[in-house]
Amino acid sequence: MDAQTAEILTDELDDDPDADVRDGEGDDHPEIAEDAARLLPILEGLLFAAGSPVAISRLVDALDGPTRAEVLRGLELLATRLEEEGRGVRLARVAGGYQLRTLAEHGPWVRRLLGGKPPRLSRAMLETVAIIAYRQPATRPEIEAIRGVDVDAVLNTLLERRLVRIVGRKDAPGRPILYGTTKEFLEIFSLPDLDALPPLQALGTLAEALEASGHEGADGPVQGPAVVPVDAGGAGESPAPAEA
Repeated sequence: MDAQTAEILTDELDDDPDADVRDGEGDDHPEIAEDAARLLPILEGLLFAAGSPVAISRLVDALDGPTRAEVLRGLELLATRLEEEGRGVRLARVAGGYQLRTLAEHGPWVRRLLGGKPPRLSRAMLETVAIIAYRQPATRPEIEAIRGVDVDAVLNTLLERRLVRIVGRKDAPGRPILYGTTKEFLEIFSLPDLDALPPLQALGTLAEALEASGHEGADGPVQGPAVVPVDAGGAGESPAPAEA
């Protein structure tokens, strides 16, 4: 989930937060542990209030004092404490940020409380978004060549659900629209970033079609074509409909 494609499609994601954790490894001073422990209830409250994933940079700005490394240490301690105490939520790193999430086994009660079931993705939608995730940025004709069917309606639905977005136009005759995945895609599929995509072989027969289309390697998306940016905004803006 290379580097150039990930940069295009996750331009709002934060830098690797684990780097600062590695820099701080080996600190055994009691005062450091105490400072991190004081952050725990504050961090838990911030993440609870936010609801959606929060980038480490936003947490640092909100706390206005602790360093990035100290905040990361506090998050690490919070994750450990939530698990050790058997709490009903866990701290997850997803979509370039951190989020408190309920346990999967508590899903039936959560759905009963909130009412209804989460919207499901059809096989056609799953195949299409998978192609975009590994092939991105991708045009509609490229997606249709892999799937072998028209994807106009499916693309529009994926745009409406904010799982994909328009990232530009291909520098080619006709300037076809290019599609990429969004932060919402990462959040729904519980991925911290595009590098966390499973190996291509996990897609089965779809993997063969992707490889036949020009995918090289199995550890992430292909290198995307030349992109002409459009003023489509980030994933948070309303996307335009797929081209006819």
